[in-house]
Amino acid sequence: MTKARTESGAPRWLLLIHQIPPKPAYFRAKVGRRLARIGAVAIKNSVYALPRRDATLEDLQWLAREIAEEGGEATLCAASLVEGLRDEQVEALFHAAREADYAQIAEEARVVLREMPSKLGRQDERRAEREADLTRLKKRLAEGMAIDFFGAPGREAAESALALLERKLRAGERTKEADPRAKPRRADYQGRTWVTRKNIHVDRIACAWLIRRFIDERASFAFVPGQGHVAKPDEVTFDMLDATFTHVGDHCTFEVLVDAFELREPGLYTLAEVIHDIDVKDGKFGRAETAGIASLIAGIALAHRGDEDRVAFGSACFDALLLALRSKRRRGGADDA
Repeated sequence: MTKARTESGAPRWLLLIHQIPPKPAYFRAKVGRRLARIGAVAIKNSVYALPRRDATLEDLQWLAREIAEEGGEATLCAASLVEGLRDEQVEALFHAAREADYAQIAEEARVVLREMPSKLGRQDERRAEREADLTRLKKRLAEGMAIDFFGAPGREAAESALALLERKLRAGERTKEADPRAKPRRADYQGRTWVTRKNIHVDRIACAWLIRRFIDERASFAFVPGQGHVAKPDEVTFDMLDATFTHVGDHCTFEVLVDAFELREPGLYTLAEVIHDIDVKDGKFGRAETAGIASLIAGIALAHRGDEDRVAFGSACFDALLLALRSKRRRGGADDA
């Protein structure tokens, strides 16, 4: 018998298996909305999964009871995946669902920003509408974060877009595309602990490599939950809400670090553009290398669950990529400094 893919032996998943009567017709749609609201993903027809936690168990118990009261059938079970579908593939379904939500929120915020005048006076009748847009999008972001069980990439891009919108509303002046703070001194960031959210993906993997390679050779890394972390005096936070270094405007954290520390190594700007397009997903630079590097990072994330492992394998890849970009530039095939 194949061994279940769990580290502790305890079931990782809750599965809701249901049959809904054809009438009333609205009830199937209502169940679908409820499943989406609690963050469940479909792994088969009428089979929905959530990570096994007290809160998710309670959510599914209430839903199963409601289905039964309407004349349907609902079975709720704790499960470990043994054959076929793997834990990583289920996690990828959760990532995809939240990533789509974050991307939509970020894009809607950008649309609002594009439609706003460069200055919006306090008495401008359009201000109330834009304030309502911000409130609505912040509510959607909070709802998405509440069911982001595995730290999907893209949250920082959504948070950054909303922060930019809020700053413009509060200041009533032209949006700034760069952080106005003074440039940090590299000497002040040596031997530090650099802290970011766990379940790292492309921007955070690339930032960890950049930090250790070009900013702080003795850097150590800590990976924490996305909310509630209070930084210690020797810690530097990055690519998380209210971090020392994080998204600014439409710049991903990798771009922010390159600019902040004035890193001019050949190939870095090209790499920054690739990281931007993978992370922000706005197609801003359209580099030919982007799709291949995105697939490589996705493979690293699937193959390695530990964040330290992702840093190690990702760093080896970025070392090789930088060499390739430098070689291309020497042959006259690249255009960055």
